[in-house]
Amino acid sequence: MKITSIILLIIFVFTGIGKIETTKSMKVEGISYLDNKPVTLTIKGDRISTITQSLKKNTETKIFMAPGLIDVQINGYMGVDFSGPGLTVEDIRKATKALWKVGVTSYFPTIITSDINRIKENFAVLAAARKDPEIGPSIPGFHLEGPYISPVAGFRGAHLEKYIKNPDWEEFQEIQKAAENGIVIITMAPELEGAIPFIKKCTESGVVVSLGHHNGSAIQVKNAVDAGAKMATHLGNGCANEINRHHNPLWPQLSDDRITTSIITDGFHLTREEVRSFYKVKGPNKTILVSDALDLAGLPPGEYIRGERKLLLTPNVVKLPKENVLAGAASPISKCLGVMMEYTQCSLPEAIQMASTNPAEMFSMETLGKLEKGKRADLILFTMDKNEMVIQKTYVSGKLVYSRN
Repeated sequence: MKITSIILLIIFVFTGIGKIETTKSMKVEGISYLDNKPVTLTIKGDRISTITQSLKKNTETKIFMAPGLIDVQINGYMGVDFSGPGLTVEDIRKATKALWKVGVTSYFPTIITSDINRIKENFAVLAAARKDPEIGPSIPGFHLEGPYISPVAGFRGAHLEKYIKNPDWEEFQEIQKAAENGIVIITMAPELEGAIPFIKKCTESGVVVSLGHHNGSAIQVKNAVDAGAKMATHLGNGCANEINRHHNPLWPQLSDDRITTSIITDGFHLTREEVRSFYKVKGPNKTILVSDALDLAGLPPGEYIRGERKLLLTPNVVKLPKENVLAGAASPISKCLGVMMEYTQCSLPEAIQMASTNPAEMFSMETLGKLEKGKRADLILFTMDKNEMVIQKTYVSGKLVYSRN
């Protein structure tokens, strides 16, 4: 290249003459979920560029705007079982796109107690899906629920007893390797042999420990929290039908202010009174809404065989008749948000906080969970009909990924 050509190239670059605009901006309008006022949000690339008050008056149909929902515990969706055999990236793509339709812009695929080789295989597939440019942005991490949980009937829920075991750090590291370090949360029982040192190692490695499917005593729960555990998985579920009224796993987790509880508010996993009581203790700052949905969510009611278990899918919930326990949910987190509002009379901003902001903060997802300048443009437009959220549009990383019309 001649010297004159080099000089011209430098002039083009540094003066902006030859600059090519690679990121287009677009505007999205809606009613802010925070203050019920119309706003205009500008997206540039995958980020929120500006948010300004709009002069437009509210229309008869209010279309709200909020950060996308974040579900940190979901076992599958629309026939895709993250713990099932033969899982593929295309399966995960199908589930992800279906979740976009119900307002979920980020989620933690959850693998439950099963054969260790199956667990590794499926985490490897999830790790591959996480790299996919289309769906990867919606999968910031994974949730391992088990196999280090209580083997006792009731507390183990629908998890198969033959695969349940005590915590094994070397084994977990192998699983984490298969997941390419994608596991960001593990649900486990604090009363198991070796649980406390295991919790310490998880915490040191950056994995959030959540207590669940356990029958831990008050002192065992305290020891676990002292070691670094900071969540309770679907509080009130993964629990025996009959418990001691004084000494049970619920009170220690409710009474410890260091614990953030996740709850399933689909209207069936917990009663209105349970939800109201949990909420009065923890409040909107220490509560995270989860769906705990199974792959059966969205399918026709009936009997299904999943993971060596015969499950009964009703229009509202999934049951394990053999153990007389619930096996999982059949509703997305967007429904849970509406039920939470109905049961507790919490505000829309508080409900969004529990379904988006809180999980983002718990797992240090600094660019998610809020509508603010500089945050990633993951947002939803929706209407509310008697506390039922109806998703109109979903954006992920600044891209429109779902539109109802």
